[in-house]
Amino acid sequence: MLKSLVRLQSQLGNALSLSKVCPRGQQSRFTLKYSTAAAERKKFYQDVSISQGDGGVYEINLDRRKLKTPGGKLFTVPNEALAIAVATEWDAQRDTLKFYSMHLTTLCNTALDNPTERNEDQMINAALKFLETDTVCYRVDEPYALVELQKNEWDPVLHWIENRYNVTIGSSSSILGPEIPEATKDTFRQHLKSFNFWSLTGLEYVITQLKSVVLSMGMIDRHLSVEQAVLLSRLEEEYQIRRWGNVEWAHDYDMYELRARTAAGALFVHLSSESSTVKRKLLQD
Repeated sequence: MLKSLVRLQSQLGNALSLSKVCPRGQQSRFTLKYSTAAAERKKFYQDVSISQGDGGVYEINLDRRKLKTPGGKLFTVPNEALAIAVATEWDAQRDTLKFYSMHLTTLCNTALDNPTERNEDQMINAALKFLETDTVCYRVDEPYALVELQKNEWDPVLHWIENRYNVTIGSSSSILGPEIPEATKDTFRQHLKSFNFWSLTGLEYVITQLKSVVLSMGMIDRHLSVEQAVLLSRLEEEYQIRRWGNVEWAHDYDMYELRARTAAGALFVHLSSESSTVKRKLLQD
């Protein structure tokens, strides 16, 4: 679990400073209104800590004030591991708060406020809709080099997930894409029912980033690394860049941003399923 946190830290480039994650106890509250779009705000706190609230949930404290969601709810997470990860995001902010870079915080806000007012079944159905337009299922029929690249890079992942879940997905160069059997959808639906609401929130976020259920499940199941999943999701774009070149710095920026969002989403899925408590000694310097 902590290894995953460290991996996310290295991918986001944030300094992991757990020394400020202090003992519980602050009680005063406040409502923090902010946008998770490209907004910034002057930093207004010094210390970040976590504390355990009623029902075993964990809260985030900024100095002596409790964090709240944009919808006005008390910001609580289901376990200590996720609380530490979120606290790390806030602790990593410097003079200016860059809300658009705080992906774990955004995902927690989404799970808590549920702005689209969906239940778990609706979220599963939305995720499965991506399967019908999955990135790795849509193939080109020219040029030959790209056809071969897609076959060599995407087919192994497609075969893996078909074997892993005993399903048929297939691929097609038709604009309509492959016809996904209902039995395949039912298998994935039953599998996704084992995810809780928070995990589904993270999984849907990952699927949206990669435009692929296949790549997302491959990463969540630890068959693919974040870097591999991102590169496979951008296969055609990477091919065109190698052939025609790219705008200076823009390509790398887009790649790093996608990696950061995907890594945060994957970590959110794993941490929101984590039930164990981090030992206090692990928080020491």
